Amino acid sequence: MSLKKLKILGVIIAFLVAFPLHFLYDKFPCFLTSIIAPVNESIAEHMKILFGSILFSGVIQKIIVKVKNLDYKNICISNVITALFSIPIFLVIYLPVYYAIDENLPLTILIMFIVIVISQIIAYFIIKTKDLKMENVAILLAIIVYIVFGILTYNPPKTELFKDPLTNTYGLKK
Repeated sequence: MSLKKLKILGVIIAFLVAFPLHFLYDKFPCFLTSIIAPVNESIAEHMKILFGSILFSGVIQKIIVKVKNLDYKNICISNVITALFSIPIFLVIYLPVYYAIDENLPLTILIMFIVIVISQIIAYFIIKTKDLKMENVAILLAIIVYIVFGILTYNPPKTELFKDPLTNTYGLKK
């Protein structure tokens, strides 16, 4: 499988995983799902969807690389880095649109898709560099990001980014 095909598959997987991830906490409300899935409709909580879907896509890509014995390095670190950078990329594109025209679901989904594509393009170029030998760093970085998500879910700042526009609350619905 060519690296280009692997990254196209990565886009498809990440995009498809985003939808069930959106509803994961609603269907299975518990501590673990509150960390990896949005607990409300705030913009900040929805960044878990973007991060998690790209990360999950990276796990599937890593499995494919192992099973097919492909010689691609940096799969883990490229997907963790791009999952992390997808958050500010999304916010830079999305927030001006959101504040100009308010919530528009089709446009939000389109922006998310574009950001996933951008993330996989960046990952492609990271994979093509020399072996960074940072798989353990990638795992640690992903764990740190989820710890931060957890802290922000249970102790959200009282800012617009963390405010659920439907309930005017922050964090978990009490």
